[in-house]
Formats: sequence, structure tokens, C-alpha cells
Amino acid sequence: MTDDCFAHPRLAAIYDPLDPDRSDLNAYLQMADKFEAQRVLDIGCGTGVFALLLVDRGIEVVGVDPAQASIDVARTKPGSERVRWICGDATSLPPLQVDLATMTANVAQEIADPQTWQKTLRGAHEALRPGGRLIFETRDPARRAWQEWTREKSYRVTQIPGVGSVESWVQLIEVSMPLVTFRWTYRFAADGQVLTSDSTLRFRERDEVEKDLDAHGYVVDDIRNAPDRPGKEFVFLARRP
Repeated sequence: MTDDCFAHPRLAAIYDPLDPDRSDLNAYLQMADKFEAQRVLDIGCGTGVFALLLVDRGIEVVGVDPAQASIDVARTKPGSERVRWICGDATSLPPLQVDLATMTANVAQEIADPQTWQKTLRGAHEALRPGGRLIFETRDPARRAWQEWTREKSYRVTQIPGVGSVESWVQLIEVSMPLVTFRWTYRFAADGQVLTSDSTLRFRERDEVEKDLDAHGYVVDDIRNAPDRPGKEFVFLARRP
């Protein structure tokens, strides 16, 4: 099931205004440049922010996401006609030969089901050309990020052009490691509608991810810090030999 914050048309439409700072993508852009990627598979592309940054660099991009509402938002943006959008996931991709596959932000952790995770790694591997790389991030469970997911620390009111005032906040629902479930609430001042979106993230240990990558034929070239959250996440750079 896709979270409502991505799948509900009204929530997908405000996803970008509620999270305008995407400086976390800078490290991925730098790696795309460093590895001279000409073709990129953006797994979990959402509303297309990263995909469109890539095509602005002249890179050929395939963006895949299971949420049709998010894909619909992406298609409305300038330059979207240069991206190949696929509503689906990495478990059933058409034949591709990309230089780089990415899972930015929470994408890897959103794939909470173990079998789907294995199929995703397999699908990304098949989509890569020999020598191509898979890059993704996942939070370090030891840092217990969920302790910050409270209404008190997350509550905000955002003024969105054409929408009006939107209140939003997050609340932790359950911690049953390795799964953590939380709920975002959105209140629209224009008509009083309240919408919620529940999410479950899987917190994988570093060695668990390394073993999964090895089992699917990847070589792990590096495990880095996320520049925007140093010490809190693992950024995996894996390569198809």
C-alpha cells in the first residue's frame, strides 16, 4: 500500500510546498556528475524533484513510483516531458541499461516488506549496465530518529498558493523494531478537511544491508554519511560488476 501523502491527490499536490528544502539531493547530483551518469533510474521518484534536476543536466531519466497521484503532479512540471515516467516499482521494470539507480530520502526504508526489498534490489541490478551503480540511504537504527517524531517538534502552518493555510504534524504510532509506524495529519483551513497518512519505515542495520547487496551480486564500494544528516544515516554506493 502506498502512503496517502503520496497517493491521495490533495496531499500529493501539497507535498513539495510542505517540504521545499531538498538540499539532501545535492549529494546525489554530485555523485551523478562524478560517475558521469548518462542514464539514471530514479526509484521512488515521487513528484519528480530529483528526476527533473537530472534532466536539467542533460541526463536521460526514468522515474518510477507506485503512486499515480505523485506521478500526475510530476507530469505538470516544466521539463517533465523529458522524463520517462512509470507508475509501478522496481520489481517489474522494462528492459533498461542505466548507469545509475537511486533511492533518495525515505525510499529504501519505505520498502518495508522483506520480499519486496529483495525483489527491488534484484530489479535494480537487472536495470543497471555492468559497472553501473546503485546509491541509496537508510537511517542508522542506533540513532533512534523516531524519538523526534512528535507533534510538539513537527507542528507547523504552511501558506500554500492556491490552497491556503495547511496545518501539519507527525505523531509516532508504534515502534516494533525493525518497523516504526507514524502518522502525519493535515488540516486544510479552506474547508476544514482533515486528512491523515500512515507510514511504516524499516530500519535496517548496516551489516544487514551489506549482506543483502552481496546476495544480489553487488559490490559495495563505499558506505558514507549523508551530508545533510551526518552520523545519522548510511549512504550505500553499490556497483554491478
